[in-house]
Amino acid sequence: MDYQEILQQARTCVGPYCKACPVCNGIACKNTMPGPGAKGIGTGFIRNYQKWQELCVNLDTICENKPVDTSFDFFGATMAAPIFAAPVGAMKLHYGEKYDDMAYNDLLVSSCAAAGIAAFTGDGTNPAVMEGAVSAIHNAKGCGIPTVKPWDADTVKAKMDMVKAANPLAIAMDIDAAGLPFLKNLTPPAGSKTVEELRAISQYAEKPFLLKGIMTVRGAEKALEAGASGIVVSNHGGRVLDQCPATAEVLASIADAVGGKMMILVDGGIRTGMDVFKALALGADGVLIGRPYVTMVYGGGAEGVSVYTNKLIAELKDTMAMCGAHSLREIRRDMLFGY
Repeated sequence: MDYQEILQQARTCVGPYCKACPVCNGIACKNTMPGPGAKGIGTGFIRNYQKWQELCVNLDTICENKPVDTSFDFFGATMAAPIFAAPVGAMKLHYGEKYDDMAYNDLLVSSCAAAGIAAFTGDGTNPAVMEGAVSAIHNAKGCGIPTVKPWDADTVKAKMDMVKAANPLAIAMDIDAAGLPFLKNLTPPAGSKTVEELRAISQYAEKPFLLKGIMTVRGAEKALEAGASGIVVSNHGGRVLDQCPATAEVLASIADAVGGKMMILVDGGIRTGMDVFKALALGADGVLIGRPYVTMVYGGGAEGVSVYTNKLIAELKDTMAMCGAHSLREIRRDMLFGY
C-alpha cells in the first residue's frame, strides 16, 4: 500500500474520535477528549501545526552536487534520520478498539526499529502498559525510549528498575503529563517535580535521561541543572494547556540557550520531512511525531510505519538538497526565510 491507501484504511478502524484526516492539523478533532484533541478549546494542537506551515525555506542549489546524508547519532546509536515516533497512550480510549497500548507499542517499537529509527513508548495507570513497552523494547534489542510519567517517588523508582532491564537507548519523563486530566486524583499519584527531585531521577536512570515537556528557556536551564542529557520541547501535542505558544515559536530561543550542552528534540505538529528540516534549522537535533504514526499503525501496521518513515526521510532529503545542505550538521537557521 502507499501512504494514501494506508490513510484511507485507517479511517475504517481508528474512530470514532480521530478522523484520519488527509492533513492531521487538529481541526476536525478540536477539543475532543477522549480522542486525539485536547482539553479546553483545543487551540494548542492547531497552533502547533500551523506555526510550522508559516515557516518558509530558502531555495539554494548553487552548491556541490553530492548525496544527502540524514544519518543521526543518538547517544552512540546511529539512526537513519533524526525522527522518532512519539509516545501515545490510552489507545482504546482515544483511537478505538483495534489496539490496546501493549499491542500498539509492540508493533510500533519493532517496526520503527526495522525502519532505522526509534519509538518512544508511553506509560499509564495500568502497570501492564509499561510492562508491555519494556518487553517490546527488549525484543527490539533496546531500540526504544520508554517514557515514565511523573509519578510519586516510589512508583518512579519501580518503573525505572523495570525499564533499565530492557537496556533502552535512553529513558524519558514527560514532565508536562502532570497536567493531563486522567492523572489527577488517581493512584498512583503524579505531579510536578523540583530540580532536586529530577536530579535524583536522572542519576538513578543510569541512561541518557530526557525531559519531555519543556517550553521555556528557564525550563531548559532547569532541566540542564537537573542533569538531564536532553530535552523534548513539547506541550504534549497541545493537549495540556490552552493558549500556550507552539513548539515552533519557542524552539529557537531554547536552542540558543542550551544547544550544544544537551540534546534538543521537538514535538508537536510536525508532519512532513520539510517540517523536520525546519525544526533542525531552528536548532533541534531531532523531532518526535505522534498522531500520524497512530494512523499509520491503524491503517497499515508495520507496513504503515515503514511507508510513512520512508516518506519523511525522502522529503527531508529533498528539502536538504534544494536548500544546499548535504548532512544534518550543514543545516543552518539562515536556510529559513527571514532568519
